[in-house]
Amino acid sequence: MGRGNMSALALVQALRDPASVSGLDAAGWNGLIAMARAEQLIGSLAHRLDGLGLPAAVERTMLDARRHAILVRRQALWEADRARAALAAVDAAVILLKGTAYAAAGLRAGTGRHIGDLDIMVPRPALDQVEKALIAAGWEWVKPDPYDDQYYRRWMHELPPLIHKERDRMIDVHHTILPLTARQRPDADAMIIDRLELGNGLSVLAPEDMVLHCIAHLFADGDMAGGLRNLWDLHCLLEDFGADPGFAKRLKQRAARHGLAAHLKRAVRLSSHLYGAGADLYLFDQFYLRRLLARDGWGRETQKLVRLAFYIRSHWLRMPPLMLARHLWTKWRKGK
Repeated sequence: MGRGNMSALALVQALRDPASVSGLDAAGWNGLIAMARAEQLIGSLAHRLDGLGLPAAVERTMLDARRHAILVRRQALWEADRARAALAAVDAAVILLKGTAYAAAGLRAGTGRHIGDLDIMVPRPALDQVEKALIAAGWEWVKPDPYDDQYYRRWMHELPPLIHKERDRMIDVHHTILPLTARQRPDADAMIIDRLELGNGLSVLAPEDMVLHCIAHLFADGDMAGGLRNLWDLHCLLEDFGADPGFAKRLKQRAARHGLAAHLKRAVRLSSHLYGAGADLYLFDQFYLRRLLARDGWGRETQKLVRLAFYIRSHWLRMPPLMLARHLWTKWRKGK
């Protein structure tokens, strides 16, 4: 398969069925690797293809990706430990989120995963103490702009991002999983109460809430960028937790509690369609599929109008129309 007729489906197929890469020629491998890097799935792909007897040049690339993923994991867990130390005197739960949580909990979703910023969740009443403790430990604001600062503090689900001035690593401090202006209002208190302690001063969300946070981040808060990676996370999480016979029922109940039942259904359909047994999609699911697969054989983004539609949708989900208009007008004026 050459780049001319390759699509992001080739990456999906390689993750779902690693043996499918056996027929790739040099151009096909270049396209697959480019796509995996563009979707930040190169580490996950490298682990899936481990031991398959790949062409020598490809095997070197995959070995580098696996080694890099190990380094990224170590850095992420070290950064989590530094946050733990900085917040040791704060009487509040510190819950790891996203990739660092998957790695810390030893889940399949953490194997080879790209991990960027450190994301943590703390109770909202503890935000002032957490903020002061992190600043005292060397973190500083990334966005000093007064409008952005006020916007985050009044409407968002997290503090403005912070970066450590020595280690150059960012931390996002959440107090819930969706913006306060979003249509869904997840029960953050329940998530914090039902967290799972790791025994080192840190926690992760309960399995049901971990799955729902993955889904909320993709379907209720963003423009679907990184969607293939997030759906791979979901697929791996569902495989990890699905062995528990009561998990599916608890997940549905928890989704209803957090207002995410419809998003759960669509996410499971798309994840299964791409990475699992191949669930049938509803008509509107096809629109999501076009956004998820919007890359050419070089890994470059395509479907400009579809991506724009999802960008507009992401803002529409985040805030009511009048507030959105005011926010976009303010950002436009500041840009000028």
